[in-house]
Amino acid sequence: MLSTRHLLGIKDLTEEDIQLIFQTADEFKEVLNRPIKKVPSLRDITIANVFFENSTRTRLSFELAEKRLSADVVNFSSSGSSVKKGETLLDTVNNILAMKVDLIVMRHSSPGAPHYLASRIPANVVNAGDGTHEHPTQALLDAFSIREKLGDVAGKKVAIIGDILHSRVALSNIFCLKKLGAEVMVCGPSTLIPRYIRELGVLVSHDVRQALSWCDVANVLRIQLERLQVKYFPSLREYSLYYGITKAMLDELDKPIVLMHPGPINRGVELSSDAADSADHSIILNQVENGVATRMAVLYLLAANR
Repeated sequence: MLSTRHLLGIKDLTEEDIQLIFQTADEFKEVLNRPIKKVPSLRDITIANVFFENSTRTRLSFELAEKRLSADVVNFSSSGSSVKKGETLLDTVNNILAMKVDLIVMRHSSPGAPHYLASRIPANVVNAGDGTHEHPTQALLDAFSIREKLGDVAGKKVAIIGDILHSRVALSNIFCLKKLGAEVMVCGPSTLIPRYIRELGVLVSHDVRQALSWCDVANVLRIQLERLQVKYFPSLREYSLYYGITKAMLDELDKPIVLMHPGPINRGVELSSDAADSADHSIILNQVENGVATRMAVLYLLAANR
């Protein structure tokens, strides 16, 4: 059983929690490879996906995970809701809960919104991304994918490359990888590296080739254009010139490395198409597949904690 009622961030999980999620995800991944990909584990549970920000992968992944577990699923999008009329977050969620919802999966642009909600409602809450703070299920599926590909996370060198400053994926990955015993380096332009980052026990580089030579796994993040209020670098072309990764760069390395990306990819900016689609290096589509199994595990374990 998990040590927490909610999944608000990786900070709240113990290493034992993470390993339990991985072991449960292993079992659900076997289910997903069967001809009948459904189990009745959550057939008495109603889950609401409450998304105040746009999402494709995360929302579809959660919805598929919920349906594979036989839960009843309600989808909420702020764009067509009473939020546009001025309804508060708490009122919106309480109205959903009045319809007897047991578990809420929430994405919000404000850091801390899921924490605020979890302290005020009886349902379990899963953070599907809160602003630039955390995205715990992405970190879990990333670490699960590394474990699947390389056998273990402990002792591996993982470089997180790109827009670290605006990325909730980076922070959750750092917390998760450090708890599992990996070494972590962040790499990007100095304007996109938070000043506090070394306090988290990570190495910092501004040279993408150095980061690639150092690591066993490169987790490449996109430039979050929708969050850039000021210019952090001269142009996307210049960013691509200094920090873009191509298959030729990967082939020049004296060792094979694993290439990851949480999506969506800005092709031709942080990754060339031949690198993103490289069968020798890329496990990007494996991450998408593992996302369903990992989220099934999280939902199943949280429902058991009700």
